[in-house]
Amino acid sequence: MPPSKSGIADYSSALVAEMAKRAAVTVFDSPDKPFDPGKFDIALYHLGNNPHHDFVYDTALRHPGVLVMHEANLHHLIAHVTIKRGDWDGYMAEVERNGGPAALQFAQRVRRLEIGPDYDGLAMTRRVLEASRGVIVHSHFVARETRTQGFNGPIAVIPHGAWIPRTDRLATRHLLGLDETTPLIGAFGYLKPYKRIAESLRALRRLVRLDPRVRMILVGEPHPDFPVDQLIRTLGLRDHVRIVGFVPIEKFVDYMGACDIILNLRYPTVGETSGSLQRALGLGKAVIVSDIGSFAELPDDVCLKVPIGPHEEDLIFEYLNTLVSRPDLARAMGARAQNWVERECNWGVVADRYVEFLDQVHHGTAPLEAVVAPPPPEPPAVVDAEPEPEPTPTPTPTQKEPPVAAPPLVAIEAITTWVQPESRTYANIHKSRFVHTLEITPRGDASKSILEMGAYMQMTPALHFTLGYGIVRGCYYGPPGRVDHKVLTSESGEVFECDVDHFDAENHIYPYPDASFDTVLCCELIEHLFEDPMHMMSEINRILKPGGHLVLTTPNAGSLRAVSAILLGYHPAFFPAYIRPRKPDEEAEARHNREYVPMEIQHLLTESGFDLVRLETGEFLDTPHPELGWVTHLLERYMLSHNLRGDGIYAVGRKAGPLVNRWPNWLYA
Repeated sequence: MPPSKSGIADYSSALVAEMAKRAAVTVFDSPDKPFDPGKFDIALYHLGNNPHHDFVYDTALRHPGVLVMHEANLHHLIAHVTIKRGDWDGYMAEVERNGGPAALQFAQRVRRLEIGPDYDGLAMTRRVLEASRGVIVHSHFVARETRTQGFNGPIAVIPHGAWIPRTDRLATRHLLGLDETTPLIGAFGYLKPYKRIAESLRALRRLVRLDPRVRMILVGEPHPDFPVDQLIRTLGLRDHVRIVGFVPIEKFVDYMGACDIILNLRYPTVGETSGSLQRALGLGKAVIVSDIGSFAELPDDVCLKVPIGPHEEDLIFEYLNTLVSRPDLARAMGARAQNWVERECNWGVVADRYVEFLDQVHHGTAPLEAVVAPPPPEPPAVVDAEPEPEPTPTPTPTQKEPPVAAPPLVAIEAITTWVQPESRTYANIHKSRFVHTLEITPRGDASKSILEMGAYMQMTPALHFTLGYGIVRGCYYGPPGRVDHKVLTSESGEVFECDVDHFDAENHIYPYPDASFDTVLCCELIEHLFEDPMHMMSEINRILKPGGHLVLTTPNAGSLRAVSAILLGYHPAFFPAYIRPRKPDEEAEARHNREYVPMEIQHLLTESGFDLVRLETGEFLDTPHPELGWVTHLLERYMLSHNLRGDGIYAVGRKAGPLVNRWPNWLYA
């Protein structure tokens, strides 16, 4: 586990955080922590090919469990636990077990110090595989290698989890002394020769002759046997390449976020899956990989693949030249990469597959065949009023579209026919918001129930007459226990009746039993809350039926209008004003206490136990803003997302389980 300088440590930390939501997990991260297997259903061992994992290897032999093979070779580890401990006989026995007489004859020369061990040719995995109850791998390449190495038990192919970090590209570039337009290439991780650093630097030398602006950073611990600084000087690239060296993971990710293109090349390979590659894809970067091993299994539209061979350097140069000269292609490929890892490799889905396979192994029901990850379903609707090419946070693979709601013309009629005279001015101003809310709300039927929070009664009749809900209820701020019975008559003479309960949405227990409603509407309410929005979200979760929907709308604090306002020196909030004192008999309007951006609404839903089904923005007061085109141009120049920049946020979540996090750090101090 961190702070070990190991990609597997970072992987294990992220995986445990998600698995702990699904199972009782205890972590043993050192030999000093006594392990009693009798206290657990099953043991999970993360094993890598380095000395960090010697105690893991020893324990996995004594107490068989499920082994995570992060690569298909353990020769360096075996050499450490035998030769480095003075156990040459143990090393020779392992060589013979894995490679037979020919390998043993070679190892005898190794013992005489005539040559070095055959690290690449002999995997040395047979003993620990024979002792394991099951194996988890990240690629079909390693699954095949594991079978070849003699494992006959159940194997699960589970994709390597992907981080979806957020970085400040411009801030890190400023620290590097680069402006927003300088093409920046990065290579990340331990700077070993097999990362094809020399080939990449020679390709870069050809590229800078065409475009002298290009720069490269090498972020990772230098290898003592690979004089990369000398190579940079020899190639005349000192003005174009900077060796950053080892940095903490937070800075590591920041540097990656500052790049336009990421090189993740390697040869030879033993099937390892790169954590830095997953981060690059999650950041939406244009990535170039070697067309070998597990990397060859990546979708062809999310990265560029370089075959190993005599033309490797030429192709690296051609790919780099294309991506530097056509940044639009680089951004489009990065967007596809980010969407792919969000669907296929998010840590929640990975943890689900881990727990499922461990349960199968524990109960003896795991299939022997490699478990192939099912194809991801179609991604849910994450759209904007004006679609943009930039990627946006995409919901998890379990999400689907909500049932189709009312078409626009029907929704408009549903609003206008029921609005009372005293509310027509307000309804006309907000008509586009009302209509779109009905469009995204799932349809009901006579058996379905829906609650509208903060019910002003403009949309409420349409929930029954247009969307078909048999039970419609409203609620409003007021003394608990009070219930108003509302009766409205439409222009055509139809009568609508509805009870409206009163309570404080962020302090009181709502007056409804668990699982009371199929749908809850929370429209233009959350921005008014004073102190505890997660209380409201937890109560909504409680009163919704499993699989029920929450429709949430609120102003967008990150809209083009808000960006324009702050750059021009004005307040960016949609409604920042305090409310003037009113007469005693007048109801005071509720001011906005905190406005949100789309990313926060996504977090709000997922932390509250919802799968995100829909996230989009659009016009809020039926007033287009063509004059804000200059803001879009500015965002494009600085490569900042201009998606989800409408004035209003429209989101739909589906209840997937109980509350996940009562006090998320991003929302509470």
